Amino acid sequence: MPAADTGGAQVKSAVRTVELLEYFAGRPGMHSLASVQETIGYPKSSLYMLLRTLVDLGWVETDATGTRYGIGVRALLVGTSYIDGDEVVAAARPTLDRLSDDTTETIHLARLDGTDVVYLATRQSPHPLRPFARVGRRLPAHATSLGKALLATYTDEQVRAMLPPTLAPLTEHTHTDREQLIEELRTVREQGYAVDREEHTPGLRCFGIATPYRTPARDAISCSVPVARLTPGHEQMIKEALFEARERLTLAGRRL
Repeated sequence: MPAADTGGAQVKSAVRTVELLEYFAGRPGMHSLASVQETIGYPKSSLYMLLRTLVDLGWVETDATGTRYGIGVRALLVGTSYIDGDEVVAAARPTLDRLSDDTTETIHLARLDGTDVVYLATRQSPHPLRPFARVGRRLPAHATSLGKALLATYTDEQVRAMLPPTLAPLTEHTHTDREQLIEELRTVREQGYAVDREEHTPGLRCFGIATPYRTPARDAISCSVPVARLTPGHEQMIKEALFEARERLTLAGRRL
């Protein structure tokens, strides 16, 4: 019937719009119509019309030539609204501030989204040598302390269902075998924290711990330290500070 057809067309259009915005969100910079079409596979004519509509609405921007496209400012407004309205982020702010002061290192709060972690909040280290960090950054869970801390709250079988047998490497230290990762996750469960040993950034070690709001966990906090500055004593202090932060977040979570 016509109504059903119309409804189906509306759903298809919505799906394509979201997929297109996610394409730009995951690929900073400007892209030609041909490169976008090659990746996502929509018919070029309908893709062009969709792009022009999104440009008119502010969700997509073009360069001076009008032939290259990138994410628009309205996407930033929506992302900021998500962060500003999230109760967990608000409740965690005092703890993140204190953890940053205690460790003098870069602190992250991230959320598991599928098989990735997405950064919700960061506190930059005051040291000149420090890692780059930004809210909205997305990284594979298997290559980060944040992600491994969160994956460890799932069972081995659940992790097998989530991740493929072969994992994409970010550095030469990244786990590329799912079973080896699962073996490490068992250690994470025992010790209560995860370690990223230069698995997503050479020269950087990160320590992550899942927050206790739900099971399996959804959010985690981490501390990132350049290997050149990491001593055994500093490492021990960071671990203790993370466990103390988790206790404070447990108390804050009871008010949510």
